[in-house]
Amino acid sequence: EVQLVESGGGLVQAGGSLRLSCAASGFTFADYSIGWFRQAPGKEREGVSCISSSDGSTYYADSVKGRFTISSDNAKNTVYLQMNSLKPEDTAIYYCAAASAITTTQPMSVMMYDYWGQGTQVTVSS
Repeated sequence: EVQLVESGGGLVQAGGSLRLSCAASGFTFADYSIGWFRQAPGKEREGVSCISSSDGSTYYADSVKGRFTISSDNAKNTVYLQMNSLKPEDTAIYYCAAASAITTTQPMSVMMYDYWGQGTQVTVSS
């Protein structure tokens, strides 16, 4: 059974940090690119960051560049999202997802991702 389990969300003040984890099981982790997405109330799900399985390339949404860092520990089948300098507009449910193939032009296209976790809430207070 494929599982993606997010953890690490919570309530933090603006300027603070959180580290999200995405633990994967039930598929060959090294063959899948992993992405982080978020969805705020009333808004569409958007890509935040992803890491490519083919060469380890990382991608970030403009809104988080310089503040968020994605990393992968293949030995633990886990991907992390370190989030620094958090802003109230970062408040959302954060999901991780796995894709067997991504493109370099649209690496965080929601449609490319095959498996999704349940999400973890991140709330940033002002």
